[in-house]
Amino acid sequence: MSRVSRHKDGKRPRTGQLVKVGLAVISAAAIAGGVILYNTSSDHTGPLPAHLPPAAASYLGVYESGLPGSYAKVTEFTKAIGASPDIVMYYSGWYVPFPLGFATTVANNGAVPLVQMDPDSVSTAAIASSQYDAYLSSYAEAVRAYNHPVILSFGHEMNGSWSKWGYTHQSPADFVAAWRHIVTIFRDLGARNVTWLWTVNIINDGRNAKIDGVGPWWPGSSYVTWVGIDGYYLKPEWQFAPLFGPTIAAVRNLTGDPILIAETGAIPGANQPAKITNLFAGIRSYGLLGFVWFDSTNTVGQHFSLNSPAAFAAFREGASTYGRPGS
Repeated sequence: MSRVSRHKDGKRPRTGQLVKVGLAVISAAAIAGGVILYNTSSDHTGPLPAHLPPAAASYLGVYESGLPGSYAKVTEFTKAIGASPDIVMYYSGWYVPFPLGFATTVANNGAVPLVQMDPDSVSTAAIASSQYDAYLSSYAEAVRAYNHPVILSFGHEMNGSWSKWGYTHQSPADFVAAWRHIVTIFRDLGARNVTWLWTVNIINDGRNAKIDGVGPWWPGSSYVTWVGIDGYYLKPEWQFAPLFGPTIAAVRNLTGDPILIAETGAIPGANQPAKITNLFAGIRSYGLLGFVWFDSTNTVGQHFSLNSPAAFAAFREGASTYGRPGS
């Protein structure tokens, strides 16, 4: 989403033994299909594979304030929805090192960290011209040593005008060059456990913001693993298809790469449960990977946390249908 999704703290702001033959058969079938039964906390253990499977309607993610410093709110979210997130997202400014301790906690909880690496204090042209290779090399080596999957998104929502690295501030050509340069450094250093998430804002934002099309910012399929799309249910009447559909279509003109709704939420109130149900349905309808729920408050005081029994029930119902990504 955009400028309104920044958290007020300045960071952008989601077994046992099988004893019955029938259950064993179901489990084997699920594993063969790339999914392990249900995404519940009781069976959601161990790190995901380094190369994340592009399994539709299976990735459930969350952002909570306080990350990566504290995992407490993610634990609370997990208990509240009765399911363990597969993705835990946080926002990282430039020069910030890879948080190995946090990432290890994420892996131990059966999830993958999604790092929104934002060039908040540097230019994309300088990145592309190798001025920050020492920092990027150190980061890549730390990710490689971590040896579990990491989803990395650089300069997200670059097609919007609200960030220093985005539209009207820096050129698409410089962004593309920086993106390719970063990916090349990681690959040259053997950090092959990265899923590269190219994240855009919805093009029909519905607010007074300057938003570019997605095409000029596209670095090419050889430099991208998944596509992320950010968008929020900011008005009671908004629905998944008109909210995300035009951007999905624009992305599909560029690539057939898997799509993740990388940042979303719905304003609290009587309509929030219906929006949650609509979100889960839309993910399935379009065959997307899943979504990351922004369970926090932004800089302008809008909050998207689940805040009613009906909202929690809608989220639990949707989450209960998601299988854990696996192979």
